[in-house]
Amino acid sequence: SGFVLVKNPHLDLMEEDVLYHLDLGTKTHNLPAMFGDIKFVCVGGSPRRMRAFAQFMQRELGLAGAGEDVADVCAGSDRYAMYRAGPVLSVSHGMGIPSISIMLHELIKLLHHAKCRDVTIIRIGTSGGLGIEAGSVVITDTAVDSSFQPRFEQVVLDDVVVRSTELDKDLAEELLACSRDIPDFPTLIGHTMCTYDFYEGQGRLDGALCSFSSEKKLEYLRRAYEAGVRNIEMESTAFAALCGLCGLKGESCSFHLL
Repeated sequence: SGFVLVKNPHLDLMEEDVLYHLDLGTKTHNLPAMFGDIKFVCVGGSPRRMRAFAQFMQRELGLAGAGEDVADVCAGSDRYAMYRAGPVLSVSHGMGIPSISIMLHELIKLLHHAKCRDVTIIRIGTSGGLGIEAGSVVITDTAVDSSFQPRFEQVVLDDVVVRSTELDKDLAEELLACSRDIPDFPTLIGHTMCTYDFYEGQGRLDGALCSFSSEKKLEYLRRAYEAGVRNIEMESTAFAALCGLCGLKGESCSFHLL
């Protein structure tokens, strides 16, 4: 129990599993030796931010080489970046559901092949806040879609598969308790709305296209707030669905910039 799971019977029939976008594989790399002791995975959009986070974790954990540069484990690929700081893996996922889902499929397989146990995964990143103070951190209890429903819809062949987006509530409360030691950042638990687009999908009026009025936008955002939404981003439903199905204890924390 506690192992990271994959839900794909075809993997057992493969002679080699190539994690193409991470430039890793079961024949080319000793994944249990490289990653078997990983306990925490933190993912975020930007490679530069995840590199800085890994360096921060090196300092916080008092690891050898703290203050020095960290090596990109996925240096052979230009799609994602991965850095290691002791038991913590720091991985970039790009922007949007397609980008994070590709990374998560391969990351989950990596953790499975490495025989990792009791892994906690946290998405850290920026978001647009809704009715909250600028600079706040939102800890997601449930990721919702653009209709404020706790679901992730994935088209598989020609079927629409609906998956749950519940996140680990105990982990959310634990993170909220930790936040009380950091008074500089107002922190709250709320729903996070995930959209497929940064502009029209999030009600912005400044994209290349805009098919709605400012009044319609405000009415929609009011309904989102009343449904419990406190921030908006573009990855959380896919993140919650994949992690939940594969036995990863997951949470999403987003910093509201504006």
